[in-house]
Amino acid sequence: MAPQLDKNGVEITDVGLLRFGFDSRVPIDTLRSLYLRPHYVTSSSDVAASDEKEDEEHAKFVKGNTPYQSKSIYHADSNSISYTTLSRFSPVRLLSPSNRKRILVTGGAGFVGSHLVDRLMLLGHEVTVLDNFFTGSKTTVSHWVGHPNFEMVRHDVVEPFMIECDQIYHLACPASPPHYQFNAVKTIKTSFMGTLNMLGLAKRTKARFLISSTSEIYGDPEVHPQPEDYWGHVNPIGPRACYDEGKRVAETLTYGFHRQDGVDVRVARIFNTYGPRMNPYDGRVVSNFIVQALKGEDMTVYGDGSQTRSFQYIHDLIDGLIALMNSDETRPVNLGNGDEFTILEFAKLVRELVRKVQIEDGIDPATLRDIQIVHRPMPTDDPQKRRPDTTRAKTTLDWQPRWTVRMGVEEMVRYYKAKLAEGSL
Repeated sequence: MAPQLDKNGVEITDVGLLRFGFDSRVPIDTLRSLYLRPHYVTSSSDVAASDEKEDEEHAKFVKGNTPYQSKSIYHADSNSISYTTLSRFSPVRLLSPSNRKRILVTGGAGFVGSHLVDRLMLLGHEVTVLDNFFTGSKTTVSHWVGHPNFEMVRHDVVEPFMIECDQIYHLACPASPPHYQFNAVKTIKTSFMGTLNMLGLAKRTKARFLISSTSEIYGDPEVHPQPEDYWGHVNPIGPRACYDEGKRVAETLTYGFHRQDGVDVRVARIFNTYGPRMNPYDGRVVSNFIVQALKGEDMTVYGDGSQTRSFQYIHDLIDGLIALMNSDETRPVNLGNGDEFTILEFAKLVRELVRKVQIEDGIDPATLRDIQIVHRPMPTDDPQKRRPDTTRAKTTLDWQPRWTVRMGVEEMVRYYKAKLAEGSL
């Protein structure tokens, strides 16, 4: 596989930063081995041949980490799976007790949470995941189950939870429109009661608290790009209000505890993020486009496609979250990528990259369907523009995205393509 170069032309060999006395750097190959890997081996007539093909397909990602991979067996004849457990966990950094932190991650089995858990585990910290699996899945963190540093608890943050911890990453809340609109009252309760309970825990344990807020608090913005001191333009009674206003009141609650009780808080306003482990059917534009293109279906664009979005890759977000947690910045911080695309431009880019990956993997171009872009009516209150002003993150965290959209989308295409081949998509 050719070396991948970041936005500055520097080869990406690791992810993470050394900031504020906290070293979050891990080799990219080690991290990739946790998600860009085959989950099953097809038990066809020739398993050995299947193994050989699997090794060829994934060697460029897994590299020397094969001994740490599970190989559950997929039985094509009966469409069933025989699961195995890991024979050995990926190596984690050995930390002294004074440097090893006890970290609670709510929503840790979700898309963002699972990548954060991978990073914190590889860094050698003790991680407890709290999740009710409404949108998350055990499979995203199952490769850590049984590790001495890892604990997973099925729990809804709407109910109080007691634990001893040093840091709390509060990520629990459905984040895609179909999920958060499925039960609007539950979404608001999760944002308010869940944040109240976790802030109460942070107050009792004197833990540092980081909440994952969202660019949605800016609503359909009248200021572009959006800086942190912009108060937003939100419809408080629209179909998206349960999430938008829920996150706004969660921020209000967070700063209430900060001013009144001295809780050490951090607020990350996360802009559109994509990457492996995104729920393929959560209604978000990146996963929608990739899955439709891989299946040979026409790609759906809402409206005329002139609305804009900025997309950041998951590893850049995790770098930013960890840097913010360990910094002294208590003001809200935008974490996002300033590279802005219209939705129509992005659809064409995804279509191009899906075709590129398919041809590289040996599919005859003549057999590939010519995928069209079809337009559908625009959803209510869908923002027309969305791009972060990340000046504060650059200034106070010395953080900025490294991954180009092309690099991230191509890696995500390979992930979904492997899931399709497994029959799990």
